[in-house]
Amino acid sequence: MDGFRYAVALFLVCTLPPLLLYWPLIHGFIGFWRRRGPRVTYSIVLSGLVLGAVALYRARDALLAVECGMRWPLVAGGVVCIVVSGLMRGKIQSEFGVGLIVGLPELSPQRHATPLVRTGIYARVRHPRYVQFWLGLMGWALITNYLAVYVLWFLWLPAILWIAVLEERELRDRFGDEYREYSRQVPRFVPRLGTRAS
Repeated sequence: MDGFRYAVALFLVCTLPPLLLYWPLIHGFIGFWRRRGPRVTYSIVLSGLVLGAVALYRARDALLAVECGMRWPLVAGGVVCIVVSGLMRGKIQSEFGVGLIVGLPELSPQRHATPLVRTGIYARVRHPRYVQFWLGLMGWALITNYLAVYVLWFLWLPAILWIAVLEERELRDRFGDEYREYSRQVPRFVPRLGTRAS
């Protein structure tokens, strides 16, 4: 189990910090990326992410120096978080395909035009993907019980808020008043009990 926990922690500390820049780079410079198209965009951005992951891998001993040991109650809590996150991911993917998740409509809105999704889980919260991701990361932090993974989990909270703000700016540009009305009806991250978007 210790080897598994270390492998997961290593994967997370090498991939999540570079990934933290993915959506801000896309949404923050959407006009620039649209002129280049999805292929060029993904080639440039993913190359940067890989280089970042390699650099972090080289610093793995320092990054994973503080390990708090395996605790079965934390593992149980982590499994619950991961299961809930997985169920949410299933609901999210039932609303739209992988192309929307990786940002094709943002990068090429004419070719990959999609309507504003307001059904299913999106009738409860505007950004269930980010809630699902953060909950899953919390689960892995509890299971691995490495300080670096807890730090990443904590740092992703303001990052998710920032990414959501950038994404909403792009969605307002794309959908106009329809998105403004949706934003008034549906909360960003925490659902209101007993209400759904019409």
